[in-house]
Order: sequence, then structure tokens, then C-alpha cells
Amino acid sequence: MKRKTIILAMAVMALVACQSKEMKPQQGYIGPSDIQVQDGIMTPEALLSLGRISDPQLSPDGKTILYGVSYTDIAENRSVRNLFTIPVEGGDPVQLTMDGKSIASAKWAPDGKSIFFLQGGQLYKAAYNGKLGKREQLTDVAKGIDDYLLSPDASQIIYVSTVHSAVEVPSDTDPLLDKAEAYATEDLMYRHWDHWRTDINHSYVASLGNGIIQEGMDILGGPDVLFELPNGPFGDVADLCWSPDGRYIAYSCKALTGKQYAFSTNTCIFIYCPLTGETTQVTFKGGYDTHPVWSPDGSRLAWLSMERDGYEADKVRLMVADVEYAPAGEGQAGNPRVDNIRDLTASFKYNADGPVWAADGKSIFFAALAEGLQGVFNVVVEADEPAIFRLTADNLWFDFGSPFGILQDGTLLTTYASMDFPTELAAVNDNAVRQITFENEHILSQLDKHETEARYVKTVDGEDMLTWVLFPPQFDPTKEYPAIEICLGGPQGTLSQGWSYRWNYLLMAHQGYVVVLPNRRGTTAFGQPWCEEISGDYIGLNMQDYLSAARMIKAEPYISGVAACGASYGGYSVYYLAGIHGDMYDCFIAHAGIFNEEHMYMTTEEMWFPNWDNGGIPMEYAYAPDQTGPAGDGVTFGGLQQAGSPWSNKAAAVRHYANSPHKLVQNWHTPILCIHGGSDFRVPYDEGMAAFNSAQMMGVPSKLIVFPNENHWILKPQNALYWHRSYFGWLERWMK
Repeated sequence: MKRKTIILAMAVMALVACQSKEMKPQQGYIGPSDIQVQDGIMTPEALLSLGRISDPQLSPDGKTILYGVSYTDIAENRSVRNLFTIPVEGGDPVQLTMDGKSIASAKWAPDGKSIFFLQGGQLYKAAYNGKLGKREQLTDVAKGIDDYLLSPDASQIIYVSTVHSAVEVPSDTDPLLDKAEAYATEDLMYRHWDHWRTDINHSYVASLGNGIIQEGMDILGGPDVLFELPNGPFGDVADLCWSPDGRYIAYSCKALTGKQYAFSTNTCIFIYCPLTGETTQVTFKGGYDTHPVWSPDGSRLAWLSMERDGYEADKVRLMVADVEYAPAGEGQAGNPRVDNIRDLTASFKYNADGPVWAADGKSIFFAALAEGLQGVFNVVVEADEPAIFRLTADNLWFDFGSPFGILQDGTLLTTYASMDFPTELAAVNDNAVRQITFENEHILSQLDKHETEARYVKTVDGEDMLTWVLFPPQFDPTKEYPAIEICLGGPQGTLSQGWSYRWNYLLMAHQGYVVVLPNRRGTTAFGQPWCEEISGDYIGLNMQDYLSAARMIKAEPYISGVAACGASYGGYSVYYLAGIHGDMYDCFIAHAGIFNEEHMYMTTEEMWFPNWDNGGIPMEYAYAPDQTGPAGDGVTFGGLQQAGSPWSNKAAAVRHYANSPHKLVQNWHTPILCIHGGSDFRVPYDEGMAAFNSAQMMGVPSKLIVFPNENHWILKPQNALYWHRSYFGWLERWMK
């Protein structure tokens, strides 16, 4: 990829600095890093110093992009996000804010003359004429606002806040116990990913222009309704959408609580009318139905859908339905009717993501991971057999995001990234890519170049497995190098050309390692059959895929040894491989790994995940108390089918638990590092402790690192730096 020279990049920075002189940096402001790279080698410090672009928004006149950039100060152990604009043609970015507190969710007013944004949990508005004017606070919501959506004419907003859940704290029973800390519950699920569910999301509608908003109209009906909107833990306002006329709100909600919520993924689409308070359910039985988007004229509604309840890695389909409105005088204020629901991607073997309607309403753009690369696709809605076209060439080694804007000439404004650079804004037309922002060029241009290969490794059953191989800078095949094989988490996911600030493969290559990334069974970019071969068979072909990739790289004369490293299910893979590999690997690193599957089932929070993946039962029997499911599928307790439980008699579950990694500890003999976050409720941190304790008792060289205030990921800057140093320190110790 062609890049500007460092001289030009520094000139751009100087120009931005000059423009910013009109603003006085607030106390706590963090700006771009001036870090200098030594000897062309990337370091963890350089990685954490990169600016992070997010949430681009195209102006109503189609000329300017509004976006945010987060900068990190490692010494202060925090990051701050501020706002920028840039012309769609590219050029010099203009910094709009230099605040000491992060600004989020910035959006254009429909006339482009003002900008809305969140700061400190409240909504603000500021005039815009090339720079921001005086700020006006629009809300003073007691529990704060997490996110919001403007109605098409900006006369109303949807905002996300919280209500108290069914999880009890001491002050619920006695206000004088406000200093006591405890959580009490009589049902699942009482915690999620990294937090105790004392509060859950609700969404509210409020009118703008009538003074400061303190309380809106709860779309779900009030604080006694204990459904979530948006759905936790990762759902956001993309699960709600205003109709073009502002009369209706389509939204996605899992209308379940307690054990039913914990065991089911049945998330449905609803339409709400703020004028009448009426709600109409659009979809009913199935898995995740999310991300509703209205067509520009409101005549159709599209959304993403997984068909099977309880399976979080089912194929993601792009659905569309026709919307009919009542004639005038016949309940026009009420909700429209949705019918003729159809799957636009029935003949498309990949997962759809981020649907965006074309301006004429005749087609939909979306992103999809296909054969190891995320591209942008288009499907014509009205076709009898919808044809799907890839708009980004499959020889472009980038991961593209969904378009955030479409110009009159058909140019798509999107984001893109690769293993070599983090997210930047880009324009795509006729497979030509034009980079718009160069946020990190002043750092990346200091790095030595390296090479990446796409190899196809033969698996034990004769399949071709895409395996990325990254080589260190100045690679010399006559010398020897250690290799790192990455064990993917998920278990479903893809090793594509995405960028990560945690498992960063460019950083690994720059430390002198050959990095091997096998897309083993369970990866999602190669069709649903390849993806599903891992469910109910964690110990099967996907483990052989890892060994096939390791044999491939060890056969190269320049490889001195191989380490296996992974997180979450990748950590499970490390723990399992430690018990079966013989002498294939020279050391292991497991982060947030599953070690004891029986204990994991009884301590994790999203019960649908282990129930499906450990037993593979269709979840139509998951939570109906009057159904017990087919004979031999497991046991029913409290109306819940638990075919994937340790006490199930289903053959897949029995085999699965009999081969849990903790039952192979007697075979461990290879040095292993176990890392875990203390606030990880997805894979509780005692899994890492148990693995380390077992290694210690077996006399295996081992080390345990626990981050007490981190979750499934290590996010705080200094913790992240320590994580990287520990990761490479362990590899240096045993591989070099």
C-alpha cells in the first residue's frame, strides 16, 4: 500500500496544531503521540500510542466527514476521544475539540449547521460553521445516557439509560445500608460479561426543544418491565431505528428474563409508535433478530437474523419485509403491518453484517467476511432471486466496514484496516481504494516493512485451510526464527485482515517471530458447514487443524520451534493441546481460557453458549415448560432443556465433558503462562487459577497473571502494556 512520506505526515500534524491554536486545550486533554520508533521495530508502547478512529458520520450535504479519534497517555493510564472533520476528498483534518473528557456519538443535525454529541453521560448540541460554537446541554437524565438516536428531523431523540434489575442490593431492603456491598438473586442471569446486572438497558423517547430533558417515555413501558433495550452486553442503538417519517421506531429486543433469558437467544423485531404507545411484534420464534433498518421511503424493513434459537454462531441472514400502512381514517396513528418476510441471502454462504439501504431503496449494502477477508457487498431487493455482488475485490487484503455514506457517483465511504494498520477512513469505487485519513502515518511510516503470505494447508481429511503467515522484518530464510501459532477464540470467528490492539500480529512479527494464523474448523468466513464442524466437537478436527498448521511451519528449515497462544476458546485450545501435542510445541500461553468444562458450565453466564456447543441441541425445546424434547436429548429441569450440561445423557455432551482439558493434566510437560481478568464473568478467572495450580502440581514450568479489575480483555493502558511485556517475556524465555 502506498503511504505518504513522514515529512508530509508531519506537515499535516503541524497544520492541525496550527488550526488548533484557536482552541485552548482543556485540563486532561490528550493529543497525538510523538513517539519515535527505534530501529524500525514496533513495540507495545508504539502500539498503544496509535490514534483510534471511530464512528464516522457523513454530513447532510455529502461533503464532510465527522469522526472521533482516541489518544492514549500510558503514564496517566487513560484515553480521551475528541472530534475531527475531514473533506470526503481527503486532505487536512480539522480538530473540533480539545477536551479533557471524552466526547462520543457525535451526529450531524439534518441541516448540517450543528452537531449533537454525548459527554459525561449527557447530550449536548453546538453550532457548526467549520468549527464548534457554544455548547448547549439538552439532557439531565438522572442515570445518564449511554447512547442516542436523532429522529430524521431532529425533533425527537431515542436515548439509552438504565433501570434497576431484579438483582437485589442491600439498600433495596434498607436505605440505611447504602454502604453495604452485596448482590442477591433468586434467578439467572445475575451477571453478564464483566458486570453484575444490578441495572439493565432501557430506551426512551423524548422531544427536543422544550427545555432540558430529564425523563423520557420508556419504549418498553416502564421500570417494572425487566427486558433489555438494547440487548446486553454488546447491543447498541444500531438495534433501534426511526422510520423515515419519524412516526415509528423499529427495535430488536429479547423479551425474556431470568433462566429463559440465560438459555435463549430468541431476540425479536418490534415496531413501536410513540404517538399511541402501541407495539407490534414483527418476528417471533428463532435466534437473534437484530439491527433493523427502514428503507428510505419506509416501504420496507430489513434486519439481520439467525434462524436457530440458542446458537450464537448460526448463519447471519439479511431479511427484508414489506411494510403496509393503514389508510387515512383507519387507525393511521397505529402501527403498520409487516408481511412478505424473505431472506435476501439464502444463496449466499457467508454472514451478513451492517446493512445500509441504497438511496433509491432498490438495494442494500452490507459487509461480510468471505474467504478470510471482510468485503462490502450489494443485493438487489426486488429481484425474484436476489443477486449479490462483491464491491471490494477479493484480492484486496483489507477488512472493510459497512458503508457510512454513499456519494452521488456511487462511491462508498467506509472504513478499512489490515494486519498492517488500524482503522482509517476510505472511499471505494470500482474496486479502487482511496484512503482519506492518515491518522497514524507519522508512526507507521517509521516501521520496517514485512511480508505476509496466504497459504492453504492440507488438513487431515484433505480440506484446504487458509492460513496467514507473517514474517519478521528483514526476514532471511537462511536463518532460524521461532514461530507463534495463534489459536482463535470464539470458538466461532475468523482470522482475517483485521487489526487488534490486544492480539496484534504485526507486533508479534516485529519481535522476531513467524506468526501462523490457521482458519481452523469453526471459523465463519468459509460457509456454515465449516463453521459448524466445531460445535459439540471441540476436541475433534479443529484440534487436528492446529496440529496440521504446526507441522506445516515446523517443516520449514528456518523455524526453530513453535509456541501455541490463544484466548478464550483459544485458551481452551492451548490447555487441550498441552495434553495431546507430544513434542509439537515448545511453550504455551493461554489468556482467559476454559480449563474445566464442567465448572465452566456451572459458572458462566450466557447459558445458551455451553448448552449448544457442548450438546448441539436445537433450542426450540429450550424454555417451554410443557416440552421435554426428543428422547435421549438430555434432561429437563425447571422447564429448561439442558442437553449440553455435565449431567446430560446426550452422547455429544458425555464425550465433550469426558475430554475436558483438565482431565489431561497428567500429560502436561511444556512451559505454560496462564493469564486471566478478575472481572471476567464469561470465563471466570478461577479457570486460569485451576490451570496454573495444576501445572504447578505437575512440576511444569508455569506462571499465573491475574488482572483483578479487567474483564475478558485487558483494556487499561498500563495493564495492556504489562500484558504485552509479560507475553513477549514468556516467549523470549522459552523460544529464544
